[in-house]
Amino acid sequence: MAGDPGKAVASRSGKPEAVALDPKLSPRVSSRRAFGYRDLLVWKKGMLLARHIYELTQRFPAEEKFGLVSQMRRAAVSIPSNVAEGHARRTAREFVQFLSHAEGSLAELDTQLGLSVELGYCEKGIARAAWDLVVELEKMLASLRNSVEARQEHRPLGGSRE
Repeated sequence: MAGDPGKAVASRSGKPEAVALDPKLSPRVSSRRAFGYRDLLVWKKGMLLARHIYELTQRFPAEEKFGLVSQMRRAAVSIPSNVAEGHARRTAREFVQFLSHAEGSLAELDTQLGLSVELGYCEKGIARAAWDLVVELEKMLASLRNSVEARQEHRPLGGSRE
């Protein structure tokens, strides 16, 4: 039946379309999903910065592929990665530690971005968008770290995981 919750319905193209399950029919299905690192704005901004750095470094000289390009990309990827890993840890203390790692990677990237401008690998105007994200992320990471530090030490982040 096309109107039954939980059944796939064929679209006009003939491909099945998913239909949301009715929570009353399946007690394991909830209208609320768990809060995860992908919901954090700081993680999303970190991903945006990483993509921007990948695009920006494509224009760098070939001889920098294993030098500055590699370092900048690694530092950029490390920012959202540390946010994600820290969020997955069991305690606020561990989350703070990984947020601090993300802040360190952000400082590395800021330094490397400045060097790339000084060396003439990218124009200051092109680097401006990345620097704007760096400044925004500095504030966001510091704010999140301060907020998590204010929580009770060693309290599980996502409730009890027992």
